[in-house]
Amino acid sequence: MLNQVYQLVKPKQISIRYEELSTNQAGKVLVKPNYLAICHADQRYYQGRRDPEILKKKMPMAPIHEACGIVVADPSGTYTVGQTVAMIPNQPPCESDEIFYENYREGTYFLSSGFDGFMQEVVSLPLDRIVPYYNVPNEIASLSEFTSVAVHAINRFDQIAHSVREDILIVADGSLAFLVANVLHFLFPDSRITVVGRNPEKLSLFNFVHATYLTNELPENLKFDHAFECAGGQGSEPAINHIIDRIKPQGTIILMGVSDYKVAINTRDVLEKGLTIVGSSRSGRADFITAVEILGDKKIQDRLRYIISVEEPVRSVEDIHRIFAKDLITPFKTVFKWEC
Repeated sequence: MLNQVYQLVKPKQISIRYEELSTNQAGKVLVKPNYLAICHADQRYYQGRRDPEILKKKMPMAPIHEACGIVVADPSGTYTVGQTVAMIPNQPPCESDEIFYENYREGTYFLSSGFDGFMQEVVSLPLDRIVPYYNVPNEIASLSEFTSVAVHAINRFDQIAHSVREDILIVADGSLAFLVANVLHFLFPDSRITVVGRNPEKLSLFNFVHATYLTNELPENLKFDHAFECAGGQGSEPAINHIIDRIKPQGTIILMGVSDYKVAINTRDVLEKGLTIVGSSRSGRADFITAVEILGDKKIQDRLRYIISVEEPVRSVEDIHRIFAKDLITPFKTVFKWEC
């Protein structure tokens, strides 16, 4: 079959590449993307907000790594035609084992980061790179990859952090912080979760956690057992140092926000308090399995609807430009039906 791949060839320039795609590839399943979501990383590539050398290295490529789809062909019979599935962008040389996670293995590559992502008519994926979902609205299922990132970080926290988990801090009030707060609340319902951010309107959506504070209004006497940094960008440095100041001795800090620049942190207090700092990025199949289970929860679905802006379907290159422009003024996540 003839497949259409919508590639970003230069910032704000989309070109359609046509390729012949076999419907009978051993060990592969063909999936038609259904609902897609835009990530900050996609937007940075589209706008050209990365180092020119990085952009030159990564492009051309089809953007988008957050998507759900519909199975259109599976020669192995593992999946049925018409089955709805979450699509995994991480492509490792092998799966996770008892020591190493698949998303950190050498040789792993990631779709929409130098390799064609899900903005295609049909995507060919290895059999283990999709996870079926049930009783999850498609627009919510499009956040499965995003949710899996939160699951992965919290799984690492669970394995590393000490057992005192009464008070947990999340710094930032954006989409990532909202997902982490939801998953953390779901998996650790007895922990008191506090979210610190800079936007009162965004913080008002965190009405399911123990407490929320503006950054400059956090009481001086409040200390926390562990913390998640979800700020990223220019906010990474103040967020990390704010956590170091407020975390109790031997606490664990999970770093999740991406910064393109090196940041300076207060290592003196890191050493004096005996803190553990863990970097967490992307996710693997096991995280996706947990993510789609969590997305099946009705309360989670209702909360996530507050942060998704479902736009008009995308049917053309012009629509792709429209959706990326609209995402710039969307406070949280832009989701759209893919009909190209």
